[in-house]
Amino acid sequence: MDCRLDTQIAIVTGASSGIGLAVARGLAASGAAVAVNYNSHAEPAEALVREIEAAGGRAFAIGADVSKEDDVARMFAETVSRWGAIDIVVANSGMQKDAPSATMSLADWNKVIEVNLTGQFLTARAAIRQFETQGDRGVSKAIGKIVHMSSVHDVIPWAGHVNYAATKGGIAMMMKTLAQEVAPKRIRVNAISPGAIATNINKEATEGEAAKALLNLIPYKRIGAAEDIAHAAVFLASDMADYVTGATLYVDGGMTLYPGFEDNG
Repeated sequence: MDCRLDTQIAIVTGASSGIGLAVARGLAASGAAVAVNYNSHAEPAEALVREIEAAGGRAFAIGADVSKEDDVARMFAETVSRWGAIDIVVANSGMQKDAPSATMSLADWNKVIEVNLTGQFLTARAAIRQFETQGDRGVSKAIGKIVHMSSVHDVIPWAGHVNYAATKGGIAMMMKTLAQEVAPKRIRVNAISPGAIATNINKEATEGEAAKALLNLIPYKRIGAAEDIAHAAVFLASDMADYVTGATLYVDGGMTLYPGFEDNG
């Protein structure tokens, strides 16, 4: 049985690198047309669009800052203008500005909250409005699907990253609340919580000696790839997951099993 998304239309925020790029690529490979959102780096998003189109798919790149209400509205409006509807939204945009809590600036606290939490709310709100407006298009059992990108740090504390961890904990409850609210309208809302995923921006933590230390936190004894998250996103967006809503899928190699306690602590 395949997770196919043929004739469906998706938006992936923060899709110019890392997990977001892999998710956009995975949705396109499964048949969806994909709006590839970026904030400040257009070229990687445009390169992905060219790759998708060369493989016979449909995509376009669109710049938008998800923490800004008008930008989010414009991103949705342009996608609808091009393709007539939206069926899948992956709210992936996120950032870190790390510091010990005693020295963290209010500006860095606010910026991470604005992008990671408020940005995901604005994206989800726009998606819900669009799904309600367009109704049942006959392309999926649900009239719309939202996937929030969270983190294992929605349950695992992370010293020195209090703003980031707070946003991920907030995403977990926001997702469940939205799912409860819109399930009767046949809108599904779920989340993915990645563990340690190797991307270009975290090579220092996922390669060499650092990688060996990181494996101590991963019972499955491998560091994840962005494609692992893409597979989960495709599943949650597909009709194979039609009875799944309000759920968080941990894709973490067992990191949330707290391996430090495997010998009774």
